[in-house]
Parts: sequence; C-alpha cells; structure tokens
Amino acid sequence: MAIVYFLTITFAFQQGNIILFSLLIAGEVFHLFQIIGYCYTVWSDKLTAIRDFNFDEPVDVFITVCGEPVEIVRETAEAALAMYYKGSVGVYLLNDGYVAKKDNWQEIELLATELGINCITRRTPGGAKAGNINNGLRQTSNQYFVVFDADHVPHASFLREVMGYFVDPKMGFVQTPQYYKNQNENNITQVAWRQQTLFFGPIMSGKNRLNSAFMCGTNMAIRRSAILEAGGMCEFNIAEDFLTSLFIHEKGWKSVYIPKVLAEGLAPEDFLNYYKQQFRWTRGSLEVIFKYNPLLRRGLRLSQKLQYLISASYYLSGVVVLIDAMLPIIFLFTGITTIITSTTTLALIFIPYMFLNLYTLQKTSNFSYTFGAISFSLSSFVLQINALFAVLTNQKTTFSVTSKSQVQGNFLHMVKPQIGYIILTIIGTGIGLLR
Repeated sequence: MAIVYFLTITFAFQQGNIILFSLLIAGEVFHLFQIIGYCYTVWSDKLTAIRDFNFDEPVDVFITVCGEPVEIVRETAEAALAMYYKGSVGVYLLNDGYVAKKDNWQEIELLATELGINCITRRTPGGAKAGNINNGLRQTSNQYFVVFDADHVPHASFLREVMGYFVDPKMGFVQTPQYYKNQNENNITQVAWRQQTLFFGPIMSGKNRLNSAFMCGTNMAIRRSAILEAGGMCEFNIAEDFLTSLFIHEKGWKSVYIPKVLAEGLAPEDFLNYYKQQFRWTRGSLEVIFKYNPLLRRGLRLSQKLQYLISASYYLSGVVVLIDAMLPIIFLFTGITTIITSTTTLALIFIPYMFLNLYTLQKTSNFSYTFGAISFSLSSFVLQINALFAVLTNQKTTFSVTSKSQVQGNFLHMVKPQIGYIILTIIGTGIGLLR
C-alpha cells in the first residue's frame, strides 16, 4: 500500500508548486524507505542461535555507577550476587563518581566493602560510560563480562539464560531488553516504555536473523576478545553501544538478542530527563550515518549495512515531520498547493495508507504501541533537528547519565516550537476560511 500511495501522489496527481512538491516527494521517499525497512526487519523473529545451558566459563559482572543513589546501586549489586550460574562470577562496581565529581563516590566504595564485592574507582576521566567500562576491562581478566546500569536489577536467571550462547566461538555479544519497572509512575514513564516495546519487541527480534542485533548499553553480555578486537568500547560517540556493535560486527562476530525480560530498570520520570535521553540516542545514531556510514564499512554484509542504516536514519524523521507539518501551514497562509486534486480523491488513497501503516505497527508490536508513544515520537522532531544540527556542525555533546529520580520544574520552554506550531495552525485555519 505504501508503494501504491507513493506512485499515486508522484505520478497520478497534478503537481502544484514544484519546490513544495519536491519536498513532499523527498519526504515520501524517506517514509517508503523506513516502511520497507521495517517490514524487512520484522518479517521473521525466529531465533536460531545455539545455546548450551551447561556453559560455565568464568564471567565478570560490571555495574556502571556515576552518582546514582546508594540504595539503587545496592539493589542491583545484591541481585547480581544472587544470580545462579555454574561457573565463577566476579561482581564489580565500576565507580565513575570520583571523576564525575559526585558527592557519594566514597559511599559506593563502602557499599562494595559491605557486600564483599569489588569496586574499581576511576581516577583519570575520559570516555564517560565507555571509558569506565574500558577501565574495568583493563583491571579484570575473565573472557566474558556482563554490563548492568546501576538501576537495572538482574533476575536470578540472567546468566543462565544468556551465557550459553557463547558456546558458539563466534558469538560476540548477547543483548536482552531494557524493561522499565516504573512504567506506571506517570505519563512520561508510560510513554518511554511504550516506545521501547516496539524497539525491544519486533525490531530487535527481527534483527536476529540478519546478525544485526546491537548492544543497548545495559543488560548485555560480551566476549572480551570480540570487543578488544573492535578497539574496546567506543569512547568517541555518546551512543557508544550502537557504534561499538557496528565495529564488532565489522570484525565478523555474531550477536543475538533474547526477547525475554531478564533485568528491570528505571525509565526517566520527568520531561527533562526524557529529552536528554532521547537527544543522546539521536545524536549518537546520526553520527553513525555522517561519520561512520554503514554503507561504506567493508566488513559488514549488505543486510547488516542496511540494518544499521535503517536504525540510524530513523532519527532523520524530524526533518521529514517538519516538512510534512509545514506544507499545510503554507497552504493555509498562501493558498500555494503541493498537489492539485480533490480532498475526496486524496482521502481515498491517504486514509487506507495510514490505516495499514498504523495497523502494521500495532500488529507487529502485539498492540502495545500506543497513541501516546506515536505522538511523543512525532513531537520529537525539534529534538531530532537539534541533534542533526549538532552533528553537522560538529558541536560537542557530553554524556549525561539519566537521573534516577524525578526532577521537578516547569519544562514548558522545551515545547515552545510545538506550541508555536499549534498557534500557527489556528491562525492559518482562520485565514484559510476567510480566503
């Protein structure tokens, strides 16, 4: 249906203003690429990787800490100690509190002593979370390691479910979902989780058959030799996990995603932290396109190149959303049209197209992708454009840890462009009616 819609508006309808028409078609080409890419990705979610539940190689557990409340870290550390596994397990708190000038960095060391686990406190800054993990790798030796963010509490079965996949000598890393246990806290947490259900549901599951599942920063197990061959955890991109995955795949290693919740973390509870988190993911992903274009990486198969490009290019949606949003505003204020056709004719092709798109999203996500998630995604166009501008102008963006508690404040200033658009729509509607 997407192809029919594209061909219809491109060739069947009479063109209006050539500039606006060109912008419309450019946007529709992007939409078509994303739709076909999504369908190609989620076509099959069959998991075929081999697993041996008797796998018992020693493993290190890294819990990355950077100023999170001690009680949150305690819960994660105690859960890590409670994981059952046939092999030996070493638990480490990778403490970045000192280099990040956090007040509680010494409390983290005391917590490690109390629990009888290891604490590696960095004294030399650099590389943010990636640098913290690399520092931990330099001071440990086991061939396998697991990474948890400070707030992601592993289930007791985590190692048993995950480590057996490393029986394949080419398995580089294993990723599991990021599940938000506070998803019902407020509207922000609900939306944050609903957005995750699409990604950690059909999208990541579909990447398995293409050996393109990538690391997502936490709840993951990694083979040391694989990440060292890729140059360590990438320290020059704020979405370090995404780019590091590309480098690992480029070296011929495999990956697998397990679509089973094996750890539970915390979603951002306020709009400020939600914005920061989304900006970090957007900026890091767009850098992959413009600085490490997957299509130009020699070690990747074509299917892997396309998967990385599809995932990263999603964040170009902001530009397309802006174009699509401004075309009717221009018409309302000026009367200049993009295409010349009747409203009824356009509706006959547009409504089925949109219905099938939304139904496909709902069907493949088990009807968990809500209107709130869609509206937040579309409303993020300003954030995505800001991130794109930052990448193109090579602005420096620092890694910011998502706060584990709700930040109070008035964040209305962060949605001024969206409010401005609503005002323009109201005024434009009045002008259009008068015309």
